[in-house]
Amino acid sequence: MAEKTNVLLKVKGLKVAYGGIQAVKGVDFEVREGELVSLIGSNGAGKTTTMKAITGTLPMNDGDIEYLGESIRGKGAWDLVKKGLVMVPEGRGVFARMTITENLQMGAYTRSDKAGILADIEKMFTIFPRLRERKDQLAGTMSGGEQQMLAMGRALMSQPKVLLLDEPSMGLSPIMVDKIFEVVRDVYALGVTIVLVEQNASRALAIADRGYVMESGLITMTGPGQELLSDPKVRAAYLGE
Repeated sequence: MAEKTNVLLKVKGLKVAYGGIQAVKGVDFEVREGELVSLIGSNGAGKTTTMKAITGTLPMNDGDIEYLGESIRGKGAWDLVKKGLVMVPEGRGVFARMTITENLQMGAYTRSDKAGILADIEKMFTIFPRLRERKDQLAGTMSGGEQQMLAMGRALMSQPKVLLLDEPSMGLSPIMVDKIFEVVRDVYALGVTIVLVEQNASRALAIADRGYVMESGLITMTGPGQELLSDPKVRAAYLGE
């Protein structure tokens, strides 16, 4: 595979503190166009805080974030979604009292091309057949795995350039975890650049072009996904070996 060189997202010296705690202590990493980058680490390492800072839902104390070559420090989530930087948050956050179809329509709230939106809803039903089967069902009555699929489909409706997935397998059954990772690979195959935050290190690194290991608010290791997967330190810390 040719090396991907066009950097879409660059995090430089990111520091984030809240509640008197320095959660992120000076993080640097980058994501190139067409990559799947995994950010792994134990609970409390600062992964989700980093994602929230990137998407403008949590203020940063220091550092900068560049997206498409421009600083996005201080930009709100609304502006970033319009620019193609979209996150599927931990916990999914579907609109429980809306139907699946209505949730997908909400994902296209920055768009005005009605024909394109209808075509993309049909595309989501192709990627996620379970959603087609339940298209008129209220999102709040679905299983956790089905809600995760809906959250991913809703995010894709905004036609993202970079998709941030925060703990997509959390709380799901082993069978549904398999399905979610299959869907992540399918979305990646469509050409969407992905940043995957996961506690399931083995699954995340297995599909990643590159990975970053985060510990106590710092990036401590980086490298190709397969190299990190076979690294003794990573295996001992995150794979129980």
